[in-house]
Amino acid sequence: MKIAVIGFGAIGQFLVNHLKSEPAIQVVSVLSASPPTGSIPTAASIDELLNANPDMVVECAGHQALQQYGPPAMRAGKDLLIASVGALADRSLEEKLKRAAGSGARLLIPAGALGGLDLLQTAKEAGLHTVEYVGRKGPAAWKGTAAEDLVDLRQVKRATTFLEGDARTAATTFPQNANVVAALSLAGLGFERTKVRLVVDPDATDNHHSYIAKGDFGEMSVNIASATLSANPKTSVLAPFSIIQTLKAKAGIAVT
Repeated sequence: MKIAVIGFGAIGQFLVNHLKSEPAIQVVSVLSASPPTGSIPTAASIDELLNANPDMVVECAGHQALQQYGPPAMRAGKDLLIASVGALADRSLEEKLKRAAGSGARLLIPAGALGGLDLLQTAKEAGLHTVEYVGRKGPAAWKGTAAEDLVDLRQVKRATTFLEGDARTAATTFPQNANVVAALSLAGLGFERTKVRLVVDPDATDNHHSYIAKGDFGEMSVNIASATLSANPKTSVLAPFSIIQTLKAKAGIAVT
């Protein structure tokens, strides 16, 4: 399977480097403001990226890049696997991608750092009433985000909640940190009905994700403590591995 990658930041680099040892998946082009050097083919525009004729385009570049490049990639008939799931909280982008899907392309959403989303979808069929998520990360993970306007990250001494609201608010306010709440919303009750609490914890060494879902089916809870990417503490290491696992499944690579 041939893939083209948009973005060569922490996730894009991790993905491309990891796939070098996977002969069944070939990276045929990378589009990035800071492109890789060496033997990896690069593109200067979305048209040049698509001219490499990938079977799938993988977005790893953030909300703005998905806005800019996602619709034309899908209009070209290319399946699009996205890391910036939180961008779908923007209704206008969601509509653009839906229209672009008329070309026959599919939008693929990985689970990211969360687990249990297949069971959550089953619970939705059985009768799902509430979904409540808590994201807890160390101060370094919230630097450079809107959290700096809500809490003094340098002085925080104990776990402190700085946002409580719905998933749409969380995903749009914290585009680098809250992609998981978008995946949770899409699997469950939607952006408005998924409740979110974001916490800075000076004692946290991992990124912690937890949620509780209740309904006619009963109750389920999921708790995950994921190591972070060394290049970006905002990102759980499970996020790029979720993309890799999705790619392997699409390529028909058996898990061993």
